Amino acid sequence: MKKRYQVLLVLSILSTVTFLDRIAISTAGERISKDLGLSPVQWGWVLGMFTLAYGLFEIPTGLLGDRLGAKRLLIRVVLWWSFFTVLTGFSTGFVMLLAVRFLFGIGEAGAYPNISIALSKWLPAFERGKGQALIWAASRIGAGLTPILVIPIQQKYGWQMSFYILGGVGLLWVIFWIFWYKEEPSEAKDISKEELNFILENRQLSDHSPKQSVWKILNHPNLWILFLMYYCYAAGAYFFQSWMPKYLQQGRGISEENMKFMASAPFILGAVGCFLGGILSDYTVKKYGKKWGRRIVPMIGLGLSGICLITASLSQNDTLAVVLLSLGLATMDVNAPVAWAVAMDIGGKQSGTVSGAMNSAGLIGAYINTVSFGYLATTFGYYFPVLMIGGLLILGSILWLKIDATHQVSVQSE
Repeated sequence: MKKRYQVLLVLSILSTVTFLDRIAISTAGERISKDLGLSPVQWGWVLGMFTLAYGLFEIPTGLLGDRLGAKRLLIRVVLWWSFFTVLTGFSTGFVMLLAVRFLFGIGEAGAYPNISIALSKWLPAFERGKGQALIWAASRIGAGLTPILVIPIQQKYGWQMSFYILGGVGLLWVIFWIFWYKEEPSEAKDISKEELNFILENRQLSDHSPKQSVWKILNHPNLWILFLMYYCYAAGAYFFQSWMPKYLQQGRGISEENMKFMASAPFILGAVGCFLGGILSDYTVKKYGKKWGRRIVPMIGLGLSGICLITASLSQNDTLAVVLLSLGLATMDVNAPVAWAVAMDIGGKQSGTVSGAMNSAGLIGAYINTVSFGYLATTFGYYFPVLMIGGLLILGSILWLKIDATHQVSVQSE
């Protein structure tokens, strides 16, 4: 296997771990709520606290990664969030759980911006869509595996044990990363000369200094459309990551045993969507050019996803609703690798900063949606917030018409 694909594989494993850690608390939602006496509104704040911290620290951790390198940043953030994954299992009440999940979110905020930094150095520009496709497909596989792996542990040993085990997995990844990964391809001793030259000639990183002011980088109209689109997308994605298990159990009366498989199905199809999204995007870039090639796939995907979620929210048939939700996440997730590839295209050597800012914008939508979901479900019923998310996804589809991946921030700033 070529060295750049080894790097991609190791980062994909990390992506799987991030979502195992992240989705574990949603999967344990009913057990934690009963054990700690949490209401749906309080549970919404617990979920939202992670999202708030995640959004606040995306730009700082991306900016630090641009300046210090992905290796050092990923060591720090994975150790940090693994510690607070373990500490989640020690939480004894609402306030402690809020604090722990906030601190956990600070750590996970550094994951994807710094993964993008590593990919921008190790992958040719025309492989970025495929690279991000594998990263995001791995995240959905992690999310899909979580109910299957975590529920049996929680049933046999209690919800706390699942967090202890997942924290240990993160520590093992860090140990490997420290001794194996090299920041630049030229530093790797086991890379062929041919592959090294191929990467350096085709990665298309500008010569602009990564120490450029973050405000100057973000003063770019093209980016703000990208951010607003990702706001709409993340509102939908975080429904699946946070509220879906409770939606299935409380909103539709599905048992924990059946929920184990029903909650996994959307993420398995989501992995397919992520994988196809990146591949199809790279294909359409070659066929139609970068401007329209990056637009077509996510624009169609988000539009179809919005229709699926709206229909699922109105359906009285539980099986049909789960099928529609699964298709909704699959079509929604073609957007993820393309959006991150566009952030790399636009960002150049500021990929970490631009990626982090984009994800921060998305997490504002995720935070608002996650916290408000409990209030809306209590007042109007569980169908209503899902209906609203469908509308946001359709808006995100329309916004892709204004996003141009050919306008690189660093080039225009010079």
